[in-house]
Amino acid sequence: MVRLYNTLTKKKELFTPINKAHVKMYVCGPTVYDTAHIGNARSVVVYDVLFQLLKSCYGKVTYVRNITDIDDKIINAANEKNSSIESISTYYTQAFHEDMKSINCAEPTHEPKATENIDRIIELIQYLLQSGHAYKSNRHVYFSVESYPEYGALSGKKIDELDHGSRVGIGENKKHPGDFVLWKPANDIDYKLSSYWNSPWGEGRPGWHIECSAMSYAYLGQDFDIHGGGIDLQFPHHENEIAQSKSAFVGSTFAKYWVHNGFLTVNKEKMSKSLFNIVKVRDLLTNGIKGEVIRYALLKTHYRKPLDWTENVISESQETLNKFYRLLRGVSIEKSDAEVSKDFIEALKNDLNIPEALAVLHEMATKINKTNNENEKLKLTESFVKSARFIGLLELSYEEWFTTGVNHQEIKRLIDLRRAAKQNKDYDTADKIREQLKQMGVSISDNEDGTTTW
Repeated sequence: MVRLYNTLTKKKELFTPINKAHVKMYVCGPTVYDTAHIGNARSVVVYDVLFQLLKSCYGKVTYVRNITDIDDKIINAANEKNSSIESISTYYTQAFHEDMKSINCAEPTHEPKATENIDRIIELIQYLLQSGHAYKSNRHVYFSVESYPEYGALSGKKIDELDHGSRVGIGENKKHPGDFVLWKPANDIDYKLSSYWNSPWGEGRPGWHIECSAMSYAYLGQDFDIHGGGIDLQFPHHENEIAQSKSAFVGSTFAKYWVHNGFLTVNKEKMSKSLFNIVKVRDLLTNGIKGEVIRYALLKTHYRKPLDWTENVISESQETLNKFYRLLRGVSIEKSDAEVSKDFIEALKNDLNIPEALAVLHEMATKINKTNNENEKLKLTESFVKSARFIGLLELSYEEWFTTGVNHQEIKRLIDLRRAAKQNKDYDTADKIREQLKQMGVSISDNEDGTTTW
């Protein structure tokens, strides 16, 4: 039995699919105007593991993760670079796919783009206008939060708290400060970049919130099992999705379970351009950090808890994976009929408790090291690898792990620099180089005659 914490009910619940023969999940994907940072990656990794768990438990799972390819940020990026919307979104979508593949994330079942679903978006807005939940004002179309009495059920926000000083703000076209835009008229930049579409309300483009409601409806229907995303999307994005979707379809429950992964900080500070502390997946990879190391680092903390990214996260993850991979020397499990550890699966079924599942892996590794019987050791190792691969780890062989991407000349250069630093009694620099080598997965030892081996 799978249990998940449901943000809507604020408690851990037994997961009961609408249809046990076909589980449906929608997760908010990236806005493609820049390369993915580790906060984006955390969300993708979390729902990738949930996808694998649901498939193992129920068989058929449809996992939809959208691409937001029309948005103010994309338009601004295209305008600044004197490029087109399509060029910007295509480039960064491809970069996103490459980065997520590098950290062993499977592709979702469907990956719809907002620009490919404009007709469905217009259809949904028309439903809301016809039912009195939306209104036209100065070429805009807005959703009326006062028309939906349950507004705030997910976030705990109250309609009367959505005043002029709130995050959603107020425009002169709105009846209530909490009302949000469903369709906005084209402006000069939209015309310049062709970022507009025809609609019954004039040329323009959709608001962000309506895009996800339209795409989940298009691929999963009015009601589905799980809606996921980062906790930062709980309000206003997910709250607004619920309001407009349930208002458009009378009697709809929309998503039955709401799953949110926690914030990611860097040295206990929020990632932001102003603090110059945004950590990009691509930059980590370029600096020689293996994708699996990044993945392990993102899995170490329970998905609902805040994850603080520090200098030690990568080195500790690299060290652990090195320890795990050493157990694979001379082992091949390609033809193995070993099963994933039951304790490992039970941990995942308990609200996707990946840290507990990793603890099971550590216990298995200890057993393997202590076992002298070769047959028993092989069986344990095969189950160990099968379990790790269930969450996207230990995908390589022993040889591939310890040789892929190894730059022998760079390692030798750093060791020579460290030796020179030690001779000059610059032990601070020597220690920093040792740490740099450690983060590259290189262990060094100093011999009595002054030489260094690695």
